[in-house]
Amino acid sequence: MSKMEECKENIQDRDGNVKLSSKPEEDDKSCSRVRVCSNIGEPVRQASPTHGDFSDPVYKEIALANGHINRMNKDELRAKLAELKLDTRGVKEVMKKRLKNYYKKHKLLMTQSVTAGEATDTYYDYICVVDFEATCEQDNPADFTHEIIEFPMVLLNTHTLEIEDTFQEYVRPEVNTQLSEFCVKLTGITQKMVDDADTFPDVLEQVVLWLQEKELGTKYKYTLLTDGSWDMSKFMNTQCRLNSLRYPQFAKKWINIKKLYGNFYKVPRTQTKLSSMLEKLGLKYEGRPHSGLDDSRNIAHIAMRMLQDGCQLRINERMHEGQLRTVPSSAPVEGAPPPHTPRSRD
Repeated sequence: MSKMEECKENIQDRDGNVKLSSKPEEDDKSCSRVRVCSNIGEPVRQASPTHGDFSDPVYKEIALANGHINRMNKDELRAKLAELKLDTRGVKEVMKKRLKNYYKKHKLLMTQSVTAGEATDTYYDYICVVDFEATCEQDNPADFTHEIIEFPMVLLNTHTLEIEDTFQEYVRPEVNTQLSEFCVKLTGITQKMVDDADTFPDVLEQVVLWLQEKELGTKYKYTLLTDGSWDMSKFMNTQCRLNSLRYPQFAKKWINIKKLYGNFYKVPRTQTKLSSMLEKLGLKYEGRPHSGLDDSRNIAHIAMRMLQDGCQLRINERMHEGQLRTVPSSAPVEGAPPPHTPRSRD
């Protein structure tokens, strides 16, 4: 694993406020018991349960179906998914989760117990995927300052499950102005690219204008999504301090897809590297690894597949007074505010 990957994959204790648990959070209890019954698609005759009433017989049916799914082998799972015209790619646990969520959604819809917006992830109209590239050295000293050198953004439409647009600008570093040979080789970003680029405040202003043109936060509900915590809690935080900017309000909350992926598919954190997530979902990396824009596109593909598998993508991390905080799954769902260029620090 490269040093940059280690930075993003393994948050060090010395950063204190960005240490994450290695255990998936228990925020997906409704799908934790896992049987597919041959009667998928048949109507349920019981009365509809009231919201939060899990004593209704329909939940017993779901639990029984889940138990049967757990006993199916990979070929049986793939055959059942094909029969239901669902995606058959991915490892066994991913296929189990896909089938369980299909059956659960189907049964609840049949009982008309799911109100608008609960059956699918439609709260956010758009999800903006961000994966920064930053200055780095092969053996980063403890006090090395990582500066953002690529600011990419991929706009994912949650209704069509398509990438609607992309944004990419390189950024000229001002502390470590000369890129290391290791950084150039890792990211593919050359010294000329950053020398010809604008500084971070100017690029951030371009990002804000791009988001405003999309009417995000005004006409459409949106949020940011990252592959881990460091993009916002470390890179964005550090960059704003270096440029004497207040941390932008629209970036204070985001979806950490690593954490959500681990919780949803019940896998340990060691299996949430970008390459591992793609592989387990039956996807292949497209583009050049460590290109911020290509990484963002591939992260968006993972988000699409998770939405298709029934995962509700929700904000799970935030910045508060310069510190990383977890947003509990019980918190009210909300989108990012309208984007504005942050003011300078007083």
